Amino acid sequence: MAVFEGDLRAQADAIIGRYPDPRSALLPLLYLAQSAQGYLTREGMREAADLLGLTTAEVEAVATFYTMFKRRPTGRWLVSVCTNVSCAVLGGRRLYERAQEILGEGAEQVTADGAITLEEVECLGACDGGPVVQVNYCNYEKLTEESLEGLVDGLRGDDPPAPVRGPKPVDHAGTSRILAGMGDDRA
Repeated sequence: MAVFEGDLRAQADAIIGRYPDPRSALLPLLYLAQSAQGYLTREGMREAADLLGLTTAEVEAVATFYTMFKRRPTGRWLVSVCTNVSCAVLGGRRLYERAQEILGEGAEQVTADGAITLEEVECLGACDGGPVVQVNYCNYEKLTEESLEGLVDGLRGDDPPAPVRGPKPVDHAGTSRILAGMGDDRA
């Protein structure tokens, strides 16, 4: 089954039309494919390559370089826990371990309910707010084990709490559409 068909093909064409050189539309097209499939499949990369006149190898090189492109199924909520030095000193390693306990076995893939994927990351660039956890690239700062539990409960109910700074996250597909340049209606 084709990835870029119907409305998605029209959206892909609109994205490509924004750029004087079609190859410049590669990142937004990959995010668009990811929004439709939940992750970036080989078929999505192949179709993006065809639309842009690139080789599949060129597209795969880009997709494997950027960590925001997920190459395997991902839950609606991607929970990234920073365990780099600043966050680790402030409890980031323990938060990650606690998240594993709360979410259970296989959380680094997708939880059994399909809601959450857990990942450990090196740095989220918000050391002053450590320990930092991101949900679909929205930062939650100075988390404790208790506030982490509340965050996970909200995610499981598809109602994450608002972070102290920035907008409330949307699900992974919606985040990918925002990153594709398809608009963001959050306040």
